[in-house]
Amino acid sequence: MITFVALPLSAMRALIDGDLPTASAAAGHELSPWLMSEKWLWEIRAEQLGSEPADAEWVARAAFADGVLVGHAGFHGAPDEQGRVEVGYTVDPAYRRRGFARAMLAELIRRCEADPRVAILRASIGPENVASLATIAGFGFEQVGEQWDEQDGLELLYERVTTSGR
Repeated sequence: MITFVALPLSAMRALIDGDLPTASAAAGHELSPWLMSEKWLWEIRAEQLGSEPADAEWVARAAFADGVLVGHAGFHGAPDEQGRVEVGYTVDPAYRRRGFARAMLAELIRRCEADPRVAILRASIGPENVASLATIAGFGFEQVGEQWDEQDGLELLYERVTTSGR
């Protein structure tokens, strides 16, 4: 079972600064040095929360399994006008191939199913990312198109309609 712990802006800033004790104190949980290696993400999310504080409810969660930090997950932001949110998750390389990505995705789906503001869950995945494509298999996602991302290149777009959606 995966438990998510919100990473407040102060924890993200501490991770950016390489200050793991302060980040852990701000999160209220022991974080790992691996999270500091995801500095690029914390920079994006810290900037995002500076301009869109309401997104804090949706982004940047540390993922724990049996008290051990195994990754992070969340959404790219709050639901858009159509009720769409985009999922994101990463497993610490030390814990990959143990089912944690699927467990994180299942919890994120549960969160969306329980929120009437969410009608569609999106995942964007590079066509060569076999592991992520396998992770979403069996969760009801259907390919709806593709897009070009300036940083990641070609991404396939998958969506899943929620049962609680508007």
